[in-house]
Amino acid sequence: MRIDCIILCILLGGLFSCEPSSEQAMKQVDDPSIGNKQPYLVVLGIAQDAGYPQAACQKDCCRPVWEGIVQREMVSCLGFVDPGSAQGWIFDATPDFKDQLYHIQNTLGAELSGIFLTHAHIGHYTGLMHLGREVMGADKVPVFAMPKMAQFLSQNGPWSQLISLNNIDIQALQSAVQIDVDDALKVTAHQVPHRDEFSETVGYSIQGPNKRALFIPDIDKWELWQHNIDSVISVHDYAFLDGSFFANGEIPGRDMSEIPHPFVEESLKRFSKLPASEKAKIHFIHFNHTNPLINPDSKASQQVLNAGMHIARGFERFGM
Repeated sequence: MRIDCIILCILLGGLFSCEPSSEQAMKQVDDPSIGNKQPYLVVLGIAQDAGYPQAACQKDCCRPVWEGIVQREMVSCLGFVDPGSAQGWIFDATPDFKDQLYHIQNTLGAELSGIFLTHAHIGHYTGLMHLGREVMGADKVPVFAMPKMAQFLSQNGPWSQLISLNNIDIQALQSAVQIDVDDALKVTAHQVPHRDEFSETVGYSIQGPNKRALFIPDIDKWELWQHNIDSVISVHDYAFLDGSFFANGEIPGRDMSEIPHPFVEESLKRFSKLPASEKAKIHFIHFNHTNPLINPDSKASQQVLNAGMHIARGFERFGM
């Protein structure tokens, strides 16, 4: 099957790429400034909550993945690794938690020291199930959550069992209040407008010893936020921003106002007037399976690059 995939990739002239090992992918996209003991951020997934391919999707966007022609993509997630202490933290517990944890532990050589949750939509917290008695039987893993998110976990099964059995230890967050997690890591939650059916939604400022990253995988629209996104980008070195949909009408027959996100086309226009140095900080992430940015060879991907911005790719590492 692997040989067939390679042959087909060659015949297609590189239109699609077969899946590299995680080690190969990491080496291909490492930030050359990362030293042996320097903390870094790692992209552990780039897809929207349902992953890529998405369940029941037989369309052109997903068929090549089912057929083994192009690689799967894990759900949007960032990791922070401190090689000095061999500790790692994960931002969002996704349905791909077991693979993302494996990468942190086995490829990067760090132990899980905590999880930061953005909100209670399925791609952002359901990976917590792996910490329970049916799987890891974890012991008091720190889970950082805002008040409504913490309440949601404590009052609804099976998540409440994780608390009662001490598999997880809820650590309270407040919006705009920095917490010192470790000598190498400081984190600030920033509440953002989103579909908050079960909890509030936050993005994060992730502060390492030398650099600072912004992570906002979900937001309704930039102009609905109380903060000016341009100004927020200016005080960060990297900005991993909601790129769920490339353009309006991407999902035929569905009212996309019911699932509001800043279309990448809108963001490109909004950020077009920023200085080149500011645009270069932007890395779109959290792609729906219909989003052409998932394919690095698509015209949409080239459009983003031509605009001076970037597209997050799995296993990229950024010095912090």
